[in-house]
Amino acid sequence: MSERGVGVERRVTGARRRVRHLALGTRDRAARLTATPRRWLQPVTDVTSAAAVAVAVVALVAGVVGWRLGWRELVLGFWLGLVLLAVCALFVLGRHQLSARFDLGRDRVVVGERANGAIFVTNGSRRRSLPVTVELPVGRASAAFHIPSMRIGDEREELFAIPTHRRAIIPVGPVLSVRSDPFALFRREQPLTREHDLYVHPRTVRLESSATGLIRDLEGQTVRKLSDSDVAFHALRPYVPGDDRRYIHWKSSARTGTLMVRQFEETRRSHLLVALSTRLDDYASDDEFEVAVSVAGSLGVQCLGEGQTLSGSTSTRRLRTPTVQQWLDQLSGVDYEPTSPRLSELVRRLVREVSGASVAVLVCGALVDPTEIRRARRFLPIDVRTIVVQARPGAQSQIHPMGDVDVAVLGNLDDLPTTMRRLAT
Repeated sequence: MSERGVGVERRVTGARRRVRHLALGTRDRAARLTATPRRWLQPVTDVTSAAAVAVAVVALVAGVVGWRLGWRELVLGFWLGLVLLAVCALFVLGRHQLSARFDLGRDRVVVGERANGAIFVTNGSRRRSLPVTVELPVGRASAAFHIPSMRIGDEREELFAIPTHRRAIIPVGPVLSVRSDPFALFRREQPLTREHDLYVHPRTVRLESSATGLIRDLEGQTVRKLSDSDVAFHALRPYVPGDDRRYIHWKSSARTGTLMVRQFEETRRSHLLVALSTRLDDYASDDEFEVAVSVAGSLGVQCLGEGQTLSGSTSTRRLRTPTVQQWLDQLSGVDYEPTSPRLSELVRRLVREVSGASVAVLVCGALVDPTEIRRARRFLPIDVRTIVVQARPGAQSQIHPMGDVDVAVLGNLDDLPTTMRRLAT
């Protein structure tokens, strides 16, 4: 297929994903609009199933029709429906007898690893417990465990494993004790523990050398750039109106008869700026986005591990960068952001918020066109080295210059060390 055909196919894929994202956004807006009435009805809806609502509606219709037409059979059906609902409601009454705790083992794993844990259920009541079902919500799914009757003080252990196929912050728990009737018309849940978060970190690769740059620093290395104020002395020069009088060297001035001032060499250290685009239109697939997040994670881990300064941001918010763990925790929850600006707008915002960056790495998808990259570069200071990493799974990894911007197309995350080594030379 020609390059033009591939481009059209990728844009069609991007349009299809935007439509899906719009549908999900509509669903979320509908949920927000109905939040208040759902909160009012929550005490009833929490224990009532759709089957119970159906039985109530059928019984009510049968009663009305039977009363209007004089059909005793339908009236009898109405009363039978009410009795069924009343009897089933008795199954969810009463207090729960169990207590529980659960242990995740590790609350931070890398995508693809299995997170193992255990639930410990104890009968802390003064009598033998009845059989009960215990459920553990994991994200949108749930795992159920049947707990048989236990004597006073008995404890039962149930093991579980959580698959982590995708990067995410997965809410685990709380452990629920569930009461239900034989017809599953009513269901009552009681939380026995608190909810915990499982952080599924993006996959990262070790880099031999991160993208480094230079800014002024008291403990840095001197460079061949002269400055009027620093700590690395270079030479003396004649005084020029406007120079700071604190740097006048009086002994040399007295010896030469001309005012002389000290001149310094700037000292600098590394400061890496990582800007991750979370704009849906920049990516042709979810795999591209995952590779982009892994690239940002790998750069941040290497930078922080070397003791360098790191500034990170998505399209709409700054990321905290005190430690490697917090950096990866935040990337675990990064997702497409509906109101994300274009890459150039992201860079313009970061220039106002971050000062002193020596290298800027812009991480984005394959749908960002060269015009947008050039526009983003214009907002960065001229002395900031700019690298654009475009995630494109399956493509051949390559580097090509675009003016003073190095554009790296990354076909596989494992190619990132080689790519960064080439960029560093």
